[in-house]
Amino acid sequence: MIGAAHAPAVERPVYGVGEVIDADFAQPGCLGIEDEEVDGPVVIELGTQGQRLFDGFCLNTPNFSLALPGMPYDGPAPEAFMLRDDLIGHFRHYADSIDAPVRTGEDVTRIAPAEGGGFNVATTQGSWRARNVVLATGGYQQPKIPALSAQLPGHILQLHTDSYRNPGQLPDGAVLIVGTGQSGGQIAEELAVGREIHLAVSTCPEAPRRYRGQDLLYWMMQLAQFGPDYGLNGLTVGQLPSPAARFACNPLVSGADGGHDIHLRDLGRRGVRLHGHLEAADDGDLFFSDDLPERLGLVEAAFYQRMKPMFDSYIAAAGMSAPEPEPPRKDDWLPAEPARLNLDAANVTSVLWATGYRLDFSILDIPVLDEWNYPRHHRSVTEHPGLYAVGLPWLTGHGSSIVAGVGRDAEYIAQHIAANIAAR
Repeated sequence: MIGAAHAPAVERPVYGVGEVIDADFAQPGCLGIEDEEVDGPVVIELGTQGQRLFDGFCLNTPNFSLALPGMPYDGPAPEAFMLRDDLIGHFRHYADSIDAPVRTGEDVTRIAPAEGGGFNVATTQGSWRARNVVLATGGYQQPKIPALSAQLPGHILQLHTDSYRNPGQLPDGAVLIVGTGQSGGQIAEELAVGREIHLAVSTCPEAPRRYRGQDLLYWMMQLAQFGPDYGLNGLTVGQLPSPAARFACNPLVSGADGGHDIHLRDLGRRGVRLHGHLEAADDGDLFFSDDLPERLGLVEAAFYQRMKPMFDSYIAAAGMSAPEPEPPRKDDWLPAEPARLNLDAANVTSVLWATGYRLDFSILDIPVLDEWNYPRHHRSVTEHPGLYAVGLPWLTGHGSSIVAGVGRDAEYIAQHIAANIAAR
């Protein structure tokens, strides 16, 4: 996840993958470098994010959304979707173009208050002293694997999607994918060519890749940025029904092959074995909820109940010209899979856990986390002076965790830091 901060006080923007440190009074000699002078922010990059993406990864947001401050996307294919290596190269090019002081392959291991103010920051290469710290680790920190995974037989290969790279990792045989978020859907499509796939369906909503003449993300970006001007605040954090909603699934769409919808019933018709929610395991027997028809209906209806009305209201309020909306798909096809699956009988040799991530701020020796391990904050400014967060899901709104939205939160952080510097 990309975090961003612009530090006017040192006249240099800062971007990073990982923890971003404003080291405007970093101690000479730190990191084992004698008398090193640091006259601006230092970006410490964890350096592993790109390595954690599977080989066939394709960004699910269009290229036009890769709008970094000072460098909007200006390539030949704004509606296309970058592959993994192109995406990594895009951010490296940006870092080079602004001469960002990025330190790669350096993990932050502890952040603690320093005597007299500021922070002591320990890394795998030494220690820093910093006045301000911006946590830019994103929301995909610790793979989340259900406890029942321990009940599966030992000969079954188990991988979280965080560790999945390509089909060659998996032994011959059928594969069970648990979860139907974006990674689960995209990997199911990849593996369904030549393998038997079982898919445990979650409640992540389906959505059209394009709606009323534009990519889905175009309307989400418009609504997030300009919707409040028309009294449309549905994508602001204050409209969430509960703190847990910050971690809700993203729409089930793909950027592969030019971008397309993913429909679970279509996968079923192509031979993917659809199951309900995985509820229990007893050695080689797995048990799923028997609510698959209702579950599919919920997944298919979610966009039309929540997002579509907001998009339509925004288009009308802003006086925008757009094609008339298409009616919802009607599809009554239903699978006939039993609620019990014996792994050996079905020749399932691998289980992929597409079950998402949890936040992990164990590096923080500062009590600023709520019960969800989410930093307590107001507009990215945490309760602890000098500590900020950026790039987290629903930090200030729906766009806070996508590249185009991070810059707005980062700009506010930069202004806050600059005001504090001016007041010293």
